[in-house]
Amino acid sequence: MEKATRLFDCMDIQAKEPRANFLNAKENGSWKSYSTQEVHTMIYQLSAALLDRGISGGDGTTTGRDKIGLISNGRPEWLITDLAVQQTGAILVPLYPNTGTKEIEQILNEAEVKFVFVSSRDLCDKVKEVQVNIPSLQAIFTFDHISGCTHWSVLLKPLKEDYRQQLNKISDRITEDDVATIIYTSGTTGRPKGVMLTHKNILSNATASGDVLSQIPLKEKCVLSFLPLNHIFEKMCTYVYLFYGFSIYYAENMDTIGANMKEVKPSLFTAVPRLLEKVFEKIMVEGQKLAGIKRKVFFWAVKVAEAYEINDTSLWYKIKLAIADKLVYSKWRNAIGGNIKAIVVGSSACPIKLERIFTAANIVIMEGYGLTETSPVIAVNCYEKSKRKFGTVGPLLSGVEVKIAADGEILCKGPNVMLGYYKNPELTAEVLEDGWFHTGDIGELDQDSFLKITDRKKEIFKTSGGKYVAPLPIENKMKENYFIEQMMVVGSERKFVAALIVPSYTHLKPWCKQNEIVFLSNKELIKDARVIELYQSIINTYNPEFNHVEQVKKITLLPDEWSIDSGELTPTGKMKRKVITEKYKAEIDKMYPSEVSENPTFAN
Repeated sequence: MEKATRLFDCMDIQAKEPRANFLNAKENGSWKSYSTQEVHTMIYQLSAALLDRGISGGDGTTTGRDKIGLISNGRPEWLITDLAVQQTGAILVPLYPNTGTKEIEQILNEAEVKFVFVSSRDLCDKVKEVQVNIPSLQAIFTFDHISGCTHWSVLLKPLKEDYRQQLNKISDRITEDDVATIIYTSGTTGRPKGVMLTHKNILSNATASGDVLSQIPLKEKCVLSFLPLNHIFEKMCTYVYLFYGFSIYYAENMDTIGANMKEVKPSLFTAVPRLLEKVFEKIMVEGQKLAGIKRKVFFWAVKVAEAYEINDTSLWYKIKLAIADKLVYSKWRNAIGGNIKAIVVGSSACPIKLERIFTAANIVIMEGYGLTETSPVIAVNCYEKSKRKFGTVGPLLSGVEVKIAADGEILCKGPNVMLGYYKNPELTAEVLEDGWFHTGDIGELDQDSFLKITDRKKEIFKTSGGKYVAPLPIENKMKENYFIEQMMVVGSERKFVAALIVPSYTHLKPWCKQNEIVFLSNKELIKDARVIELYQSIINTYNPEFNHVEQVKKITLLPDEWSIDSGELTPTGKMKRKVITEKYKAEIDKMYPSEVSENPTFAN
């Protein structure tokens, strides 16, 4: 990549190798492609319009520069707005589309946002609902054509030469140390924090990550994007695409990802573990429909994949893998377009079992680790086998330093570490010390310098007997079982460890039919003695892998899946433990009678 110091420098690089299908999205049911020239023209037009309406970099300080809000799903307009705002010297403040009105009001007020760009009517209505309480907010623009709302096209007027010169003068004053965006973390607890990320923060991470992605033998530089662009994981990866000459296609929505993959045939995409779990669930459902020899071959191939090791040199295993690939895995790849070489996974821990299965199917899982505050990548498993290891998040990214504190906390230092939290110097001082960012995660570096995450520092709890328990390893291990969809270990200040479990109804219901269990609802199903016995046996199988204190003594099955919409998960799929604990307080309390049973039992 050519030397660049600001994120919008990607435009000069793109101009030298223009693409007809630079950015792509579905419009009225058909793919519409935007060329490099078209995109650049709209970026300059929007920058000029913002300047014309008084948007500027102010006195150059972060608080003194104007802020522009952006609430939208991934689409070309998102990137155009992002780059246009950067060129004016203003700062972009992106929000999740599913952010509640209360948080929208809090964030837009704290950042003193002047304009907001939204994608749809419901988002426009959300902002309008609280607009009267946001003194700084002057206007709302929509990407969709909506009656009663101002479409953003009113800003895209022919560009005059004097505006282009003015833009160049402004952009020339922007440095790598200037804040490019303030990203508010969703957080599993508490009020969102505004993370100030500079051009240097994100660009250093994109450059090092680009070197990692360049190792993948891509058939074509084509990606499908569907994760929220305001999340730093997808945003940073997008800048890799922008600097390294990729064509970007935006999925219509989360429900159309499968169909969009078949149409676009991407070579690469990013995902969170929850999506991989859903994809594999669908694969298994299709396998359950098979009969006879096809069914036997399918489940044999799954078993082969589960045994995959990155450096397995056994000739017999290679033969089995080749047969399984020919008969089964090739069909899995065709179902997602046929060209996929790798999936970059982040945001939360990926079950090792899934990593093995997808990698065995020649869809390499490149799991990484990082935080919004680190722009985000700290470590990542690479495509090269020597730089990939199951059970870890890979070797450190180039330019990033890590040390493990005395209490096991991971500390990070490098050009990727944030400037600080917006308008919150006290909290900034709590997590940044001598340039070292305190991640709040517990981990270790193994003998080969691969980073391994063992738990969240704040999630480790102590039982009433004074013993510490790290819930994450227990949850991740037990979720490897197909019948467990979601799980949260509890037991803080209690006598023993227990767990709330959401069954995988995708797998449980066919099992019930095979065992002639009649049910009318999930609530009825989880009270059946044979279902309870099934889950008792699953817990009994895994418990010996943990010490006595960590073993799950009681569990409660739940009828409904946790989701973002119902409030138990963050927008990136992490559990909101506090929310879940409060919501299911009665169920948790029921698991702790006066006498403790040494064998797993149910409180349903």
